[in-house]
Amino acid sequence: MGARRDAIRILLRIAFRNLVAGRVRTAIIGAIVLGGSFLVVLGSSLMDSIDRGMRTSIQGSLGGQLQVYNAASQDPLELYGGLRGESQLAPIEDFSRVKDVLSKVPNVRAVVPMGIDQAMVATGNVIDVALEKLRADVRRLEAGDRSPDALRGYEARKAHVRRIVGLLRDELGQARVIADLDGREAEERRREWADLGRAAADDFWAGFDRDRYGHLEFLENRIAKLSMDGSFTFIRYVGTDPDAFFRAFELAQVATGEMIPKGRRGILVGKQYAEEWLKLKNARRLDLIKDARDRRGRRIADARDEELQRWVKENQSGTKEILQQLDPIQAEEATRRLRAALGPEAAGEELPALLARLFRTDDRNFEAHYRIFYDQLAPLLRLYLINVGDTITIKAPAKSGYFNSVNVKVYGFIQFRQIEKSGIAGMMSVLDLLSFRDLYGYMTKEKAAEIASLKGAVGARDVAREDAEAALFGGGGALEGEAKAAAIDERTLLGGAAATRAGASAADRPYTQEELDRGVALNAALVLDDPGRLRRTLRDVQAASDREKLGLKVVDWHAASGMVGQFVTTLRIVLYVSVFIFFVVALVIINNAMVMATLQRVTEIGTMRAIGAQRRFVLVMLLVETATVGLVFGLVGAALGGAGVWLVRAAGGIPATNDMLNFLFAGPTLLPALGGASVVVSLVIVVVVSILSGFYPALLAMRVTPVEAMSTED
Repeated sequence: MGARRDAIRILLRIAFRNLVAGRVRTAIIGAIVLGGSFLVVLGSSLMDSIDRGMRTSIQGSLGGQLQVYNAASQDPLELYGGLRGESQLAPIEDFSRVKDVLSKVPNVRAVVPMGIDQAMVATGNVIDVALEKLRADVRRLEAGDRSPDALRGYEARKAHVRRIVGLLRDELGQARVIADLDGREAEERRREWADLGRAAADDFWAGFDRDRYGHLEFLENRIAKLSMDGSFTFIRYVGTDPDAFFRAFELAQVATGEMIPKGRRGILVGKQYAEEWLKLKNARRLDLIKDARDRRGRRIADARDEELQRWVKENQSGTKEILQQLDPIQAEEATRRLRAALGPEAAGEELPALLARLFRTDDRNFEAHYRIFYDQLAPLLRLYLINVGDTITIKAPAKSGYFNSVNVKVYGFIQFRQIEKSGIAGMMSVLDLLSFRDLYGYMTKEKAAEIASLKGAVGARDVAREDAEAALFGGGGALEGEAKAAAIDERTLLGGAAATRAGASAADRPYTQEELDRGVALNAALVLDDPGRLRRTLRDVQAASDREKLGLKVVDWHAASGMVGQFVTTLRIVLYVSVFIFFVVALVIINNAMVMATLQRVTEIGTMRAIGAQRRFVLVMLLVETATVGLVFGLVGAALGGAGVWLVRAAGGIPATNDMLNFLFAGPTLLPALGGASVVVSLVIVVVVSILSGFYPALLAMRVTPVEAMSTED
């Protein structure tokens, strides 16, 4: 043991002596090894931090640790959508059975039903909202309310609608100038223009009080549809058990409003979705400018920042929506407030000019104008197309291909902590599962009751396939019996309609947990007690599904995330490929340097052989030299990599400059952490590469004989 220890000591002394003697060679090899070690430590630490952030975002917002879905589905599950849109999943027909079986698997804490899809939401436009308010005023008058407030509100609403019609006529008049239509489409445009002319005429409004409802019908059916503003938008949502969803996903929280009451139908609209698609455009652009200035240090005056300057110009020119929203009383109040807030220069200006002044922002006045908008003007406006407390209509094609619709109350806006600014999760709304089933034509208790009522009303009965021909083309007696059973008079029809209405109103009643569970789901999230046992639990869940013949496919959160998870995998592959290429080049360079060094040391090696050094000793000596270089400079590179990680954290982290990064970082910035595994891996890699690069020169040195060494001129 002592002799071996002495041999190791001698080898190390020789190695360090040779490294110091060949400073240039050592510096070149060391720099390469240092750079590689630095790259591995810093890159691995960043990738591990991104992976942790993505895991936090997915598991805490929508994915859980595992996901299950019908194995017969034509598409793989992609929670956040894929290139082809939403995954086409075969339904899980009886979620209650799946829940019962999987809840008994060790380590499974919760099984949350889901159905993810997109649908259309009718939002209306400015004229729709104004006409709805005017109709409410008309009802009050027709009911006998002649109070001064009622009359003043009615006249203000009329004036408001009339002004919107005038603005709409101006807008379509400009469109007619640039349009080049002919034939049937041109005739349709002429009719629309004539309708607008009638609605804008003094005679129309002078006769409004003589036939209020008739005039309203004309405005609603012939004029409102001409508005170029969109009257619907698309919404992405997850149909689920709201209570189970919020218990399972710790990042979910109600930002505004309240939770959907237990057992009630309703929807929580995604907060970020509302900001992006439902908010007044002027307000949204102000928010974007403020975020760019506060979080990213951007400036309006920067000539290179064309985006900020474009938002400022669009706010100045795009005030039509604000002007349309304000009725005469509100417009007068807005004018008074803006004159007072904007200072003496604004005295005497009318509302359009005041709005242009308000939105004429630069780096000096932006903060003040931003506060003026939200403090003075915003309270008079409808900032969002959908607000808490509204009842909205959601439409989507059912599995049969026909469109279904459901009316649901908006109880609040939902967001996910830490990733509030991410559109990936922030666009997701939460809908109760029973409304999801109604929307897509899956059977619910209410639908079953409605169908049963209608079948009873018309005398319908189920017929087996083999008896269908006899039932349709049987004898006269049978036909007569069927005719009597199917006879429908006016009272029967009214009864069927009443049954339909009863079925619709039944959707408003509270539902039980059993009703929610006993029905269709498209997939389910599994939340585990110990996420560290994910792989084992995945196998246990798949085994339970196979044993009970549930026909489920089980995937982990990474696979279920679809393109989002693939993005991180791609980044990691790019890192690994870059490291591999770097070290292949390093191996070649180090190998050449060591070969040259070995050729220069032929005499030395021959002398060592002459005094008794064995070939194995020479081999080990050179390998120890290269390994020492790798270890020493690898440690220095790892230390520099750790310092780089520390500097990134000290500088505030890496900012998330877009939605994807906000989601991957699980927040607005990435604060990387140095992992011990990264340091160990980097050292192993550089030592292995160093030894491999020194192996060929060492083999050459082994072949040097004392005679060859002494015959050289050196």
